[in-house]
Amino acid sequence: MPRLRRYARALVGDRAAADDLVQDTVERGWARLGSWRHGSDMRGWLFSIMHNLRVDQGRRRAVPTEPLDDETPLPAAPERATISLELRDMDAALRQLPEEQREILLLVVLEEMSYEDLAQALRIPVGTVMSRLSRAREKLRALMEGRSPAVSLKVVK
Repeated sequence: MPRLRRYARALVGDRAAADDLVQDTVERGWARLGSWRHGSDMRGWLFSIMHNLRVDQGRRRAVPTEPLDDETPLPAAPERATISLELRDMDAALRQLPEEQREILLLVVLEEMSYEDLAQALRIPVGTVMSRLSRAREKLRALMEGRSPAVSLKVVK
């Protein structure tokens, strides 16, 4: 559960939405427990379910809202402003990545999933995992350094 929650929060960016995604994932996994192959990696299976749920959510996006009232607590001031700013910049840079690159980057970095397990969970070839990861790392590096990401597409006539 903690790994699912951590990945969901990194993927979605909102605590409540991430908790909803984890709950939906566990609920769907429980309802379809018979489809899980005994002896296989349950973590990868659950990440696959979460991925599919997230894709479904992306198809029917709503306007993100956050209810605020007088009872809403203010965030605590960070101990070091630079760390807070760096984390904000990293989060903003991650949000600029295409979702298919961001999800692979997060699963490899945060969840330490192998390329093979990730390919199986997302139902894509290992080469696609490696390609998306490489592009995600390069684009993230460029965004964090304040330069525009290089476009490697060539015009073919």
